[in-house]
Amino acid sequence: MSREGEKVCVTGASGYVASWLVKLLLHRGYTVKATVRNLRDPRKTEHLKALEGAEERLELLEADLTDEGSFDSVIHGCVGVFHTASPAIFVTTNPQADLIDVAVKGTLNVLKSCHETKSVRRVVLTSSIVTIVYNEKYIGPGVVVDETWHSDPAFYEKNKEWYMLSKTLAEQAAWKFANENGIDLVVMNPGIVLGPLLQPTLNISSQFVLDVIKGKPRFPFYQCVDVRDVAHAHIMGFEKSSACGRYLLVGESLTHLQLRQLLHKLYPSNVDAPTSVEENPIGEVSKKKAASLGVSFMPVEVSLKDIVESLKEKNFLNF
Repeated sequence: MSREGEKVCVTGASGYVASWLVKLLLHRGYTVKATVRNLRDPRKTEHLKALEGAEERLELLEADLTDEGSFDSVIHGCVGVFHTASPAIFVTTNPQADLIDVAVKGTLNVLKSCHETKSVRRVVLTSSIVTIVYNEKYIGPGVVVDETWHSDPAFYEKNKEWYMLSKTLAEQAAWKFANENGIDLVVMNPGIVLGPLLQPTLNISSQFVLDVIKGKPRFPFYQCVDVRDVAHAHIMGFEKSSACGRYLLVGESLTHLQLRQLLHKLYPSNVDAPTSVEENPIGEVSKKKAASLGVSFMPVEVSLKDIVESLKEKNFLNF
């Protein structure tokens, strides 16, 4: 179905997932109003301007998450809003100001603008698996994690996991505001996103891959999904009238050892074979709701190869 003439907004459009989302929306015929923090920064804009259809149907706009009302004019006339913008930093001396306030208040500012704009039919929020899996529940063999799970903010606060806390509190605030104000909200909860980069800068996921290649263990396990599947799921979450609630987006779960083994298999002369260590088996992540959107996940081997090739092409890796 052609979406010609339908206008949608993508916040934080220069990011990893958002860039692919803009690309696929343009491909489907939408007119896209895309926000970035700084229009004068070519690293935020040039790769978006180069997309097919951008010249005719992409409007780049500057907006600040912390400035209430700054999204009013951006969202005006849009039928859908994809809110992907959120601070993505792991090291900070002021987590409240740098992460939590920006994530929570930014999400509420966007939703307030959506509430004021009568043309908006649905909002799709980019959240994360980190808002689902971290609590006191046991995750292991035979356990299936699904969309009914919720992370415990106190758990993150105790462990000083500020990025995870900011995502969890932002999603909670979004649901509260949407429910109280009658906003049709759909939330995407992807795992660690892999696949080719459109933007010229490193993001959290690509930094994780670089760390694993260099032998730095970041996590005991990785719940992986391809960036193209994530972008596609966002669009289906908007277009399918039956879409509702949260959607876990995980194609495959790997232990750190399994991820190293896969990288060694793909690049045997560049990535050392991992030394065998005992790792805790991990539980499964339900794909049932994602399947209801028509999402079938790309093999993790394809996604991993594509992100490594992207990192090589952009000179973040030299092998």
